Amino acid sequence: MLIRNMFADDINRKINGVIKVDQSGDDVIEQEVREYVITNELKKHFMSFFSYYSDAFDEPTADIGVWISGFFGSGKSHFLKMLSYILENREVGGVKTVERFREKFADDPATFMMIDKATRARTETILFNIDVESSINKDKTAVLRVFAKMFYHHLGFYGDNLKVAMLEHYIDQLGKTKAFRQAFQRHSGKEWTATRKAFAFNGKFIVPALVETLDMSEADAQAWFSDKSPVEFSIAQLVSDIKEYVDKQPRDFRLLFMIDEVGQYVGTDTDMLLNLQSLTEKLGSECRGKVWIVCTGQEAIDEIIKVRADEFSRIQARFKTRLSLTSSSVDEVIQKRILQKTPEATAELEKLYDAKAAELRNLFSFTDSILDIKGYSGPTEFAVNFPFVPYQFIIMQKVFAEIRKHGNSGKHLSGGERSMLSGFQEAAQKVQERNESALVPFFRFYDTVHTFLDGSIRRVIERCQRAADNGLGIQPQDVDVLKLLYLVRYVDDIPSNLENLVILMADNITIDKINAKASISESLNRLMSQNYIARTGDVYCFLTDEEQDIQSEVKNTPLDTSAIVERIGHMIFGDIYTAKKYHYDKYDFPFDQMVDGTAVGALTGGMRLRFLTVAADAHMKSDFWLMSETKGRGAAVVLAQTPYYESLEIAMKIRKYVKQRNIVQLPKSVQDIIRNQQEEASKYEASALEDLRRAIVEGTFFADGEKLSLKGGDAKSKIDQALEYLVTHVYSELGLITWHAESDADILAVLNGSVNDALAYGMTRNEEAAGRMYEFLEIQDNKKLPTSMADIQSRYSAIPYGWREIDIAAVAAKLIYDQRVTIKYAGMTIQPDDRRLPDMLRKKSEIGKTSISKRHVLSLQKVRQAREFLRDYFEVMDVPADEDGLVRFIVDRLTAQRQHYVDLDARYEGRKYPDRPLVKNMIALLTDTLSQQKDNEALVSRLLARQDDLDEAKEKLQPVEGFFASQVDTFDRAVRFEADLHNDLDYIAKDEAANQALNTIRLICLVPVNGRYDYKRIPELNVLMDTVKAAHDAMLDEKRSELLEVVRQCMADIHGRMEPGSETLIRPMIQKADEYYTQKKQRIAETQSLALLDGMMPPMWTYKDDTLRHMESATQVSAPPRVEPVSGPAKPKKLIKAIYRQSIFPAKRLESEEDINAYVEQMRTQLLAYLKGSDGIDLK
Repeated sequence: MLIRNMFADDINRKINGVIKVDQSGDDVIEQEVREYVITNELKKHFMSFFSYYSDAFDEPTADIGVWISGFFGSGKSHFLKMLSYILENREVGGVKTVERFREKFADDPATFMMIDKATRARTETILFNIDVESSINKDKTAVLRVFAKMFYHHLGFYGDNLKVAMLEHYIDQLGKTKAFRQAFQRHSGKEWTATRKAFAFNGKFIVPALVETLDMSEADAQAWFSDKSPVEFSIAQLVSDIKEYVDKQPRDFRLLFMIDEVGQYVGTDTDMLLNLQSLTEKLGSECRGKVWIVCTGQEAIDEIIKVRADEFSRIQARFKTRLSLTSSSVDEVIQKRILQKTPEATAELEKLYDAKAAELRNLFSFTDSILDIKGYSGPTEFAVNFPFVPYQFIIMQKVFAEIRKHGNSGKHLSGGERSMLSGFQEAAQKVQERNESALVPFFRFYDTVHTFLDGSIRRVIERCQRAADNGLGIQPQDVDVLKLLYLVRYVDDIPSNLENLVILMADNITIDKINAKASISESLNRLMSQNYIARTGDVYCFLTDEEQDIQSEVKNTPLDTSAIVERIGHMIFGDIYTAKKYHYDKYDFPFDQMVDGTAVGALTGGMRLRFLTVAADAHMKSDFWLMSETKGRGAAVVLAQTPYYESLEIAMKIRKYVKQRNIVQLPKSVQDIIRNQQEEASKYEASALEDLRRAIVEGTFFADGEKLSLKGGDAKSKIDQALEYLVTHVYSELGLITWHAESDADILAVLNGSVNDALAYGMTRNEEAAGRMYEFLEIQDNKKLPTSMADIQSRYSAIPYGWREIDIAAVAAKLIYDQRVTIKYAGMTIQPDDRRLPDMLRKKSEIGKTSISKRHVLSLQKVRQAREFLRDYFEVMDVPADEDGLVRFIVDRLTAQRQHYVDLDARYEGRKYPDRPLVKNMIALLTDTLSQQKDNEALVSRLLARQDDLDEAKEKLQPVEGFFASQVDTFDRAVRFEADLHNDLDYIAKDEAANQALNTIRLICLVPVNGRYDYKRIPELNVLMDTVKAAHDAMLDEKRSELLEVVRQCMADIHGRMEPGSETLIRPMIQKADEYYTQKKQRIAETQSLALLDGMMPPMWTYKDDTLRHMESATQVSAPPRVEPVSGPAKPKKLIKAIYRQSIFPAKRLESEEDINAYVEQMRTQLLAYLKGSDGIDLK
């Protein structure tokens, strides 16, 4: 059966493929309504709209916005127009529109009842495409001006010019429209409605008509006409005019603005969105449901405003009714309007599917496509969609949507003559003469869209077609493949690889996919060679003229092979196998990373992993060379033949090309292409990475001189297998480590012997490993070569050992514990109990400073002599017999002893203790002995050499030890005692016993410069100090009594001068004197020095005399001064000496008359001496 005979309706009949809102002829309306298919989804949308719309008749609302969204071709414009027809309920061919829909809602009477109810109210609709009706200048008031234009048009005014429309509206409000038009026609001879679009050229007719009709002066009319300033127009003014209009209509009247393509017109323009929001709000609040705004857009309103949702939240509230049309509606419409089959054809097609089900399932099996891209699900779907495949409905919707963004030459695709409906009809027409085995290949849809494509796209196809027609290296099929590649260029749901292109090109159910694949592959190769297309990995892409030019320049960009190989290395070791070390059991083995002959990163000197690319020399990929190269330390992978190299080369050329171009100065179209090229480069890089993974998986592996046969797995798994083989064969001495240390604590445990020689499982503690390390140190010792721990770490971490650095340290620690090696740090021998040893054995900053050598054991004679000396010297019996223990004992004991004497020496600072040279001598002896501790043998030898000196020094220091143990406190007290009495020596000298005792104290505390100090006399100091103290205390008591008597006499003299009547003036002075002498009493009681007590007497007498003078001056009555007569020259002023009585009359005990006479004579002699040379003495 021919395909054209299968359809219920003539496939060649004329249908209105694209619904235009401005087509309103009766024949158009009749066909559109008759052929309108109401799908289940559309029924729900009709019900939603009329439910909300009908409620507004009973409950006025401000939410008067309806938003209809759907991709291009989904039927939203058709749905909008149907709503307009229904609401206006226009009569066409004698039948009301709502009656034409009654049959369509026969299975849903409830929805039809709402429709019928809504159409009973008088309704007017203003239906328009906003993009068509708007001006070229889209400013922030563009939406307002389009609404105003269409509203005034609806009223019969000239909305294209708001100045004219507002004039007409004003004249109409005055009821003078007819009069004005008649007056204009009288003056011009033409009808106003036919001439008003040339308004600016008819001033000589308009001005008289205005004067005549509106009683304006000619000057005013002329001024109005000549005013060229923009018309001031606002949302409030438009809404006011609309409200005025609807308020004049019946109560149930409704006016609907039904606007197509609002979403695309407004886009994300903030100003226009605000304009639409404000207009919708104002109409809703003012008209309360009598005026509605119904809009369509490809995106839901939420998507349009999501970037600025906070600013446009109110517009969402106003467009509360939101209807979204999906792809299922389009499929159903096409199936019912175009693809409806006759019963006979349906039965035959279902039978054919049952016979070919397996072939059909195999044919439509896409690679890497999304889930809803599929073939037929069963015989019914096959019959309904034939000769198309279900995936084509989905893909074509995406093709239309993407072409709108990238390839259309007009303003909007919807303004053209093509749609999904017409596209499927035309594609079916092209195969109508074929039989039931035919299918429509996807490239057939190109003819549906080619007329509104950019010239740059059409020229490529046309040039390719001419090349095919003229046999210039292109075949006719190549053109079809090129068309297909353009259609799916921006569709990501089906990658345009060879397998998917074969399916998309399928034109027959019985197609041989193998032959088709070979044929299409040849077409792709020819197209690539002619630069019509490009390939990213296994995905092919259509190129425009400009893209072809840039593609050619990219191909000719020079690029070094070494740069590509280096990049491959970074991809392998940076993205695929990122480990820098191979982990095996407890080990991490570093390995050198290489690609061909190039190292990636720093070389470690350990294992080597090499990858060989297509760029490597052929001999490097031979089995013989690889076996030789990998023997002993290496693994190699010969990468399989995948297009990783080509993809990466193209990507790198693109990157280099872009870097060399000054993109900012290029035309925008070229900039866009270069940006796309950069995106392509990223895809090439991703493809190269995947191809590299595959090349590794399918590659040939070698390790340790053998060609490997590995298990399956991904790239990382196979590399791991190769490295595991290499480790187990190259690191042959790995098994010598039978016990693993995990921390510094484990190393310390080995050093102090707390790790058992035999572990719980019967294994020995790295005995063989320790033996192997000791053998090496013996060889080094025989050769007199120094060995550092850095050398040991380097040797035993390398092939064939591969030990961990902590395990190497543990083996060295075992040798230390076994006293088989000597460790020195900075030249100093380190003892096994040194807590720094773990760092010295393994820390990178320390191992270079740490030496390890075979130990030279002390002779038994020296050990014996040293032990005997130490027992006697330290008076202990338990002295270690092993070398390490003995050395540790020597160092610990001598170090502690030295510190003891250093502490004693510190006590001499600032003091004059006896025998300090003996202490310093002992410190020097101990320091000299310990200076040899960097070498065990040297230390013991020095100890034995110094043993007599040490014994002698120790013996001489016994009195010093006794002094500091029990006598130093008495000595210190005696020194302080003598120093405290320094000012009272003259007083003590008068007491013979005390004076002799004090001199003895001085003698005992005096340390001789040379000679030995007599420590036996120190106990005498206590008795001597008691003797001196008793005499000194008696003298203090006597002196205090004398001073207290002076205090008493002074206070008595002061108090005795109190006279009647002078209390007010005198009492403060007496109180002050009392306070002074009270303080003096306190000081007298506290002072322990006789000299200081004597010094307190003169100030007290002076204070008393001063106080008495002040009191006398205060009590004298002032008298007028007496003028003395002048009797010759003035007398010279007398010289009076002031003498303190204490200096003339010192304190003294008088026991006889002779004592009194001597004392008085002494006073007389002193007073005469003072009087000599002066006019008098003032005793104070």
